[in-house]
Amino acid sequence: MKLLFYSHFFAPSVGGVETIVRDIATGLATVPTVTGSLEFELTLVTQTPAANFDDRSLPFRVTRQPKFSELRRLIRSSDVVHVAGPAILPIVLSRLSRKPLVVEHHGFQTICPNGQLLIEPQGTPCPGHFMAGRHTECWRCNSAPGWLASRKLWLLTFVRRALCSQASVNLTPTRWLGELIHLPHIKTVPHGLAPASQPTPRTAPSDPPIIVFQGRLVTTKGVRMLLSAAQILREQNRRFVLKIIGDGPERSSLEQCARDSLLENCVQFTGRLSGPDLEATFANASLAVVPSLGGEVFGLVVAENMQRALPVIASDLGAFTEVLGDCGVIFRTGDAKHLAEAIDSALTNPDAASELGRRAARRVDEQFSQRVMVEAHAAVYRHIAH
Repeated sequence: MKLLFYSHFFAPSVGGVETIVRDIATGLATVPTVTGSLEFELTLVTQTPAANFDDRSLPFRVTRQPKFSELRRLIRSSDVVHVAGPAILPIVLSRLSRKPLVVEHHGFQTICPNGQLLIEPQGTPCPGHFMAGRHTECWRCNSAPGWLASRKLWLLTFVRRALCSQASVNLTPTRWLGELIHLPHIKTVPHGLAPASQPTPRTAPSDPPIIVFQGRLVTTKGVRMLLSAAQILREQNRRFVLKIIGDGPERSSLEQCARDSLLENCVQFTGRLSGPDLEATFANASLAVVPSLGGEVFGLVVAENMQRALPVIASDLGAFTEVLGDCGVIFRTGDAKHLAEAIDSALTNPDAASELGRRAARRVDEQFSQRVMVEAHAAVYRHIAH
């Protein structure tokens, strides 16, 4: 079966979408038939330049920044088209070519003009103004670039929604997202993680305890609110070290915020870490905090920390609560005081927190397997291709 994957963002760009798309495509490219041949001939199309990334290291073909005519030819020659996110052009070309179409939703672009389900510039969760018909709220929310840009985002949300309603299947990684976007032909396939090749041994609890945040340093990730919670804990004489792993456009302003709050002695900005450095940091940690304000449809970093058997404290976004189940601690989104209370409780009761971490690791093994994710995608393609 000739399978075309379209993902606007891909390696070497770093992010959750890029990671999941690569894992699915890699898995599908190695699925055998009963005769031992490969079932899928997969081509991945992206608008991300290769830079120094070697596409030959992947088990599938990658086409970058194709011209319109080449994209149309690739779609016409495919048996099934999979679009990661509601990208308008490949969806339109797929419909014109009458190809079976799968749209996998990695954001809220069909129900929110800014795709984050977040009210800008306050950075507070949106109650769903677009779907409720409160369109003046949407115009106001996205007015920073000007009224014309705001109306364009709003109109494109209608277009994406109409196009996705014609997809053969709309895939979502959580049932919560499926209920929220409310499109036809919804199927939930959770994101999956590869088995830990060699679990990093947990070290003895450090003194002071280490709290870890990992993510891109942007407004939606809630780091500024996490710093407010850290300030509350310091005022209560709670000893800890907060390690903020990652980089992004807000790093300098967040570092300044930490200095202004007199948190330099207990907050460390590590930048991006990977491989042994990253795992060593988590091995010494007491808990992980995921304080996102919005924009989350699954919570890959939540699942990754669950797999490490690390106790997780996360905001009560629908995706996070579904992934965590009863194996983590939830706090009210955007509430620094409630987050500080959750952290204090976890550090005061380390045995109970460790038990949550062990249960979380079992939950990932049972429900968020990369193998199951790939097999579920393959089953969808087989079904709609016949």
